[in-house]
Amino acid sequence: MVQSPFSSSFQLGILGGGQLGKMLCQVAYQMDISTAVLDPDVQCSAAQIAGRFVQGSFKDFETVLQFGRTVDVLTIEIEHVNLEALDQLEKEGKAIHPNPQALRLIQNKQLQKEWVARLNLPTSKFQNFSSKGSPAPNFPFVWKAATGGYDGKGVSVVRSQEDWNSIPDMPFVAEKLVPIQTEIAVIAVRNQSQSVCLPACSMVFHPTANLVTQVVCPAQVATNIVKQAEEIALQLINDLEIQGLLAVEFFVDEQGSLLINEVAPRPHNSGHFTIEAVETSQYEQHLRGVLNLPLGSTRLKSPSVMVNVIGEADHQGPVFYQGMNEVLAIPGASVHLYGKKETRPYRKMGHVTITDSSVESAMEKSHFVHQTLKAISL
Repeated sequence: MVQSPFSSSFQLGILGGGQLGKMLCQVAYQMDISTAVLDPDVQCSAAQIAGRFVQGSFKDFETVLQFGRTVDVLTIEIEHVNLEALDQLEKEGKAIHPNPQALRLIQNKQLQKEWVARLNLPTSKFQNFSSKGSPAPNFPFVWKAATGGYDGKGVSVVRSQEDWNSIPDMPFVAEKLVPIQTEIAVIAVRNQSQSVCLPACSMVFHPTANLVTQVVCPAQVATNIVKQAEEIALQLINDLEIQGLLAVEFFVDEQGSLLINEVAPRPHNSGHFTIEAVETSQYEQHLRGVLNLPLGSTRLKSPSVMVNVIGEADHQGPVFYQGMNEVLAIPGASVHLYGKKETRPYRKMGHVTITDSSVESAMEKSHFVHQTLKAISL
């Protein structure tokens, strides 16, 4: 039996120490819950705030096994972790959330797509391939690496033989290229007895880096689409019996139909706005879920727009944030910097959330932030 997290001897372990881990540690610190973080980078974002930091690879069996044995509950901020170690820890009685079975399915996009199809839920037509040895799928299509993709990496639109020739030879998913009207996300959260959804949001992507640049809440789609997306997110998180968060990304095609894109069983870039705009942030909800505490209110306090601060395309080196004074002067703007010492092209360096009385006014301010705040190297 797991002891209460509100005990001086309790420790929550987190695999991964990026910005998601850092913000998870911040909420845990606020609730006086001790944390331990495992990450290969001693300068990672979470190392600055974790109660205990361990340098090591979360992909290495022995490292994850030994780290897991030192904590009371284990969770993640990145899904690409060593599953064999988690299987062994689970056999030893360690509480692991999300559970290794769910992680195994989600880590592999081929398994993930097959799972969604088995549930008869809407998604783009797809075909799984073990290698490039087969003839190329009909152009154009969306190529997704079966494993290892993250933050826009491992995804390409293949429109020609030249594009196909540049794709690495590895297992992949070929998805039909769907004309998209917009993209939305819903984050579901679950403990052992209840599951709820955080407010849906719309997402705007960088045209070349395939990264989210803006997140708008409430989602700028019809109410019935939001309701359907929430129902799907709850069905998915309950089917996998996940404790904690499950972020579900959706396409809305030009006919207004909803299609599942991908899922992530952890805090998510699309949920940063919840820190200021929702009664209980995604980070606190994740803690409540993995520790089986009562889930918090999901009430939206105000419309919001979140802007990602990413490294400028032609800058690499020690970071300097240009335009910070101008952004700090904006009413309703909350700046979050991730503590990364060096910038590089398209690296996520921070985000700014603007809350306001309307989406329109928040969006106007977000455009100013996007044009003004730059992560550059000197």
